[in-house]
Amino acid sequence: MIYEIKQDDKFKYVEEGEGETLLLLHGLFGAMSNFEHLVDYFSKKYKVVVPILPLFDLDIFHTSVGGLEKYVQKFVEARGYTNIHLLGNSLGGHVALVHVLKHPERIKSLTLTGSSGLFENGMGDSYPKRGDYEYIKKKTQLTFYDPAIATKELVDEVFEITNNRIKVIKIIALAKSAIRNNLGEELSQIQQPTLLIWGNNDIITPPFVGKEFNKLIPNSELRFIDKCGHAPMMEVPEEFNQILDGFLQKQTAHT
Repeated sequence: MIYEIKQDDKFKYVEEGEGETLLLLHGLFGAMSNFEHLVDYFSKKYKVVVPILPLFDLDIFHTSVGGLEKYVQKFVEARGYTNIHLLGNSLGGHVALVHVLKHPERIKSLTLTGSSGLFENGMGDSYPKRGDYEYIKKKTQLTFYDPAIATKELVDEVFEITNNRIKVIKIIALAKSAIRNNLGEELSQIQQPTLLIWGNNDIITPPFVGKEFNKLIPNSELRFIDKCGHAPMMEVPEEFNQILDGFLQKQTAHT
């Protein structure tokens, strides 16, 4: 389904459904397509919100995990969301973690999937090569257990980004910021119930990363999904949605 992208001042976002707010943060090469199945499923009982993060629109000094978190904070304040169930994938998970640590008051629960913040292998042994379509295709396929999930449309999207010199500079700035911004010593401060959903075959943030998050975040539970890579909500949406649904229902019951 194609969702309407709304605009409120400088913020672009998707907002579907009614109920408690489920706020989704995408990753470095993320787009609305990453969360399609999730929005379809959860907008029947939640207000599902996906801000379009300004990965390439911030000035270079604010092109960082911290800069994106400030944008999310301003967005949440401008829209007046409270009692938020916050979910982040990859770099979006990292931004979600920083946000919960800085502004816990509006966050009811946290879900991380393939999150950076402790360890990530996003660039592998090299930075994106401009103009090499086959290289970009192989790198995009590595995100998933099943390379077929990396459709031509998705590869074209990533290729277009990596073929733009300014965008590549900003991707590298964000990737370096994620590596520098290690949250290991702060995670014990998170009080919100936290769900960790990890692909057993994630090679960007491998399974040991999920286990480490589980060890360091006090009120957390970890669920692994077999035959699944770095973006479970795209690769195994039905299983992902069931796990998340069960977790969110428990939070509502506690309330």
